[in-house]
Amino acid sequence: MSGTTPATREAVQHTGTRQRGAVVAALMLAMALPALDSTVVSTAVPQIVGDLGGFSVFSWLFSGYLLAVTVSLPVYGKLSDTLGRKPVLVAGAAVFLLGSLLCALAWNMGALIAFRIVQGLGGGALQGTVQTLAADLYPLAERPKIQSRLSTVWAVSAVAGPGLGGVLAAYADWRWIFLVNLPIGAVALWLIVRHLHEPRRPARARVRVDWAGALTVFACGGVLLTALVQGGVAWPWLSAPSIALFAAGLALAALVVVVERRAADPIIPGWVWRRRTIAAVNLALGALGLLMVAPSVFLPTYAQSVLGLAPVTAGFVLSVWTLSWPVSAALSQHVYRRIGFRDTAMLGIGAAALILLAFPFLPYPGAAWQPTLLMLLLGAALGLFQLPLIVGVQSTVGWAERGTTTASVLFCRQTGQTIGASVFGAVANGVLAARLGGAGDLDSVTRGLDAGTAPEATRHAVADAVHAVYLGASCAAALAFLVLLFVAPRRFPVLREPAD
Repeated sequence: MSGTTPATREAVQHTGTRQRGAVVAALMLAMALPALDSTVVSTAVPQIVGDLGGFSVFSWLFSGYLLAVTVSLPVYGKLSDTLGRKPVLVAGAAVFLLGSLLCALAWNMGALIAFRIVQGLGGGALQGTVQTLAADLYPLAERPKIQSRLSTVWAVSAVAGPGLGGVLAAYADWRWIFLVNLPIGAVALWLIVRHLHEPRRPARARVRVDWAGALTVFACGGVLLTALVQGGVAWPWLSAPSIALFAAGLALAALVVVVERRAADPIIPGWVWRRRTIAAVNLALGALGLLMVAPSVFLPTYAQSVLGLAPVTAGFVLSVWTLSWPVSAALSQHVYRRIGFRDTAMLGIGAAALILLAFPFLPYPGAAWQPTLLMLLLGAALGLFQLPLIVGVQSTVGWAERGTTTASVLFCRQTGQTIGASVFGAVANGVLAARLGGAGDLDSVTRGLDAGTAPEATRHAVADAVHAVYLGASCAAALAFLVLLFVAPRRFPVLREPAD
């Protein structure tokens, strides 16, 4: 059941006692690559479009990368359980760095988008395998330490990424945004190759890789996520392209079921959803991805269009949650050791639901400190929610199942973000249309507000639209609370760890 062999445990302990510090440094550098890349490009878009053109499709710089990361996570998770963490992590880092180099050499927008997808294929391996190795290297009592460090990497990247991208684009060249990955990745690769040692698995323990399952999972996820990302943006929801993509996605989903049932060792094994703990964490973190869209996508618009803040100040209002999130995550161990993983996560997501619900009651137009305070509290609540679930679910499986389990929860969180962007975008545009008599969407209206040409009534409409999104995010948090209450076991079935 656990999948942890004595040889595996011995190797992990050996790494932990002699070279774990160097491996942890490599993991933090490897995590910094996709973490920075998700934010650093945003501020350089004007320079990129000015150089390469392709304004009508530039959004695929982000969508293509996100799709590649999301759909590759389950594949890499299973491969890391089958082939080992080290080869998957090394291959993922190499693909990411190759994609970065190709992005820097891109000659038009189409090529840059294609190379961003290559980057995303490497980023999926980095995200999932780093999180899995963090659990391999540390026993349960010490896992909050490494997880809080990884959370800090994401927090620093979220704050520093846009500024770094702006500086490089303004004072050097936008291509340096991608070239800067190369030395960081090279150091991470060297540390991984030199210091990460895994046991040599006996030939009889090796299993055939389910390449047919990997291909169908990748195709199904790519088609469905494309339909969600582009629906209501590139074409109307009920248009022929949207319907065709969803129909193709459903047909591919049926094919995935058929292929995976026949596979000896499927990419997405059925136990991922049959075990209550894993299924509950998957659903809860999917809801987390959904609710995170409200602040990360819509709060900057609110801060600039309604509060009248400059872009830098608006970014600070959002970034404060990245300060409280890792601190709360690091301290959560003192809570879940007393009341358990599930109840700690319920405490965090319950508080998050109330904080999100408070946002629509902010006065109009209000002061900047009010949403800033809510974001600080929200980060603390979500840190108390997410880390106990990740640490807890990783502790219910052994080495041979940990990669698949970790990838499944990250996949659900990423998918929740994709769904949230589509759903909440439709909600915001629907509220705007109702308030403004059916004219305009959020993007066009906020561009008018930035130009100073829109009346006060339009600012009220934007505020109402963002308030509706936050109300929906509060409902997503409440859904996560109910999933944990009724689906998750009160005590996670944590595996007993062998004595050192």
